Amino acid sequence: MIKLETLSAIDNATFLQKNEIADFLVEHLGKYGDPKEHVMKCLDYALDQSLHAGGFVVVARENQKIVGALVMNQTGMSGYIPENILVYIAVDAAQRGKGIGAKIMDSAIKLAKGDIALHVEPDNPAKRLYERLGFTNKYLEMRLKK
Repeated sequence: MIKLETLSAIDNATFLQKNEIADFLVEHLGKYGDPKEHVMKCLDYALDQSLHAGGFVVVARENQKIVGALVMNQTGMSGYIPENILVYIAVDAAQRGKGIGAKIMDSAIKLAKGDIALHVEPDNPAKRLYERLGFTNKYLEMRLKK
């Protein structure tokens, strides 16, 4: 049975908890992921207790083992920039197609206060899930790396 857990700043997540989630995300995001140090920074931001950061993490577990995880960061803005950005979501490759991603997303959408933005590669199969949930593609993201 899949159980969802939510972590936020008030939960005082330990380094070991964050490390377990980061290891899972790095492994299961594959080519769509980032280095572990970036994932850890994102988790630190989401679980920060200061007024200038925040967000939450949703973890799906089966028999104590992580089978899915999502990290949402609050942007501190609204209107012109959505209040939240979904930074990472992954489901264990062996568990995909069972609705775990949809459960995690549904929980995150309910928890988020305000609008949500996310970035998705055009060839990422998860794009279909996001579209089914009501996400639209209004803009083409462009970045300047310095």
